[in-house]
Amino acid sequence: MTSTHDMTHEELMGLPVAVPLEVANRALGIGRTNGYHLAQRGAYPVRVLRHGRQYRVTRYDLHRHLGLSAPSGEQPA
Repeated sequence: MTSTHDMTHEELMGLPVAVPLEVANRALGIGRTNGYHLAQRGAYPVRVLRHGRQYRVTRYDLHRHLGLSAPSGEQPA
């Protein structure tokens, strides 16, 4: 099943616990430049974690924003 996003349901469900911003951009259908701009302004659609110069997004937050069921027992990071 493919949605309006650039990732299949199977890809979304198989994501690791935290993903780079580029992967989150792809899941949300956001372009690279716009995604970084939103993250820097604090306006990204989900919570963004900054680790040094890297931006990461949790699988939990992505699934929650997209309305996907999280695997049982999964809690926010």
